[in-house]
Amino acid sequence: MAKVTVMEYERVVRFVDGRLAGVFGPGRHAYRWRGTRLERVDLRPRLVAVTGQEMLTADRLVVKISATLRLAVADPALFVTSAQDPLQELYLRTQVELRTAAGEADLEALLAARSQLPSRLTGALAEAARGYGVDVLEVTVRDVMLPGELRRAYADTALAKERGRAELERARAEAAALRSLANTAKLLEDHPALLRLRALQTAGQTGTTLVLHAD
Repeated sequence: MAKVTVMEYERVVRFVDGRLAGVFGPGRHAYRWRGTRLERVDLRPRLVAVTGQEMLTADRLVVKISATLRLAVADPALFVTSAQDPLQELYLRTQVELRTAAGEADLEALLAARSQLPSRLTGALAEAARGYGVDVLEVTVRDVMLPGELRRAYADTALAKERGRAELERARAEAAALRSLANTAKLLEDHPALLRLRALQTAGQTGTTLVLHAD
């Protein structure tokens, strides 16, 4: 007989004469050495980086979208037997889902909906991942990258919008100042005594020279 020690964060899948014979949990286990094969499976969450790939949006513009998957094995036996490389399968599935999401929207809509991509990807990948004995814990969209010319065009557009806002605020301030002056002029025209009172108040200030005309 042979023995194997299984750590708390892992499971050991056991095959006897080529057939699945069970899964060892944490602890020390004895097993028949002859004809037995053991496969260790780490249950701790792991990160899978999905690198950016060029894809076309609905308006035929090229973007690159990169993402990160946070996965954990839920069924060790299924993880070992379902595919030769389950994580690579999910990696490729994520690329397909990203390409589909990009192709369904134009660039502006895609950028506006960037925050919704993780939930969409999680929903699309969850069922496929369960087929490999894996849980999708989190999907993060890291970057939506534009070609250099598009980046410059968007930067110029954003700068033009900010300049437009600044000019609009300046115009509003000038209009408010003119309205205030017009209201003041109308008030003084209707009430000349206010103008004389204002003159007396100004004369009382230090360093003020008041010129009086004979007429």
